[in-house]
Amino acid sequence: QVQLVESGGGLVQDGDSLRVSCTASGRAFSTYVMGWFRQAPGKEREFIATISRSGSSTYYANSVKGRFTISRDNAKSTVSLQMNSLKSEDTAIYYCAAAQTPAFTSRQRDYAYWGQGTRVTVSS
Repeated sequence: QVQLVESGGGLVQDGDSLRVSCTASGRAFSTYVMGWFRQAPGKEREFIATISRSGSSTYYANSVKGRFTISRDNAKSTVSLQMNSLKSEDTAIYYCAAAQTPAFTSRQRDYAYWGQGTRVTVSS
């Protein structure tokens, strides 16, 4: 019942910053917990960050904590991921996802809706 479209990916150098965004369709955006995941070549998809429905609470994977920041704008039905101090190991396709849970969650199985992904490449 919701469509997600990511944007903002690209090719950057080690140490650079990028901001990827996700726009949701429909009028029920504020009822979804939102999350960001990534999948590197040859690896399984992994959790990056999640944000509560109101945006008051966030949670990050240890690999990105202190470097990445998740935020949302319910009035615009968007969720963003600010990525700083990028490393080659951050190279992956980045996905946003929506969960129908009352609280933020890092469990992939809780996310029912997924975007197509946006590619981020960090060269050293």
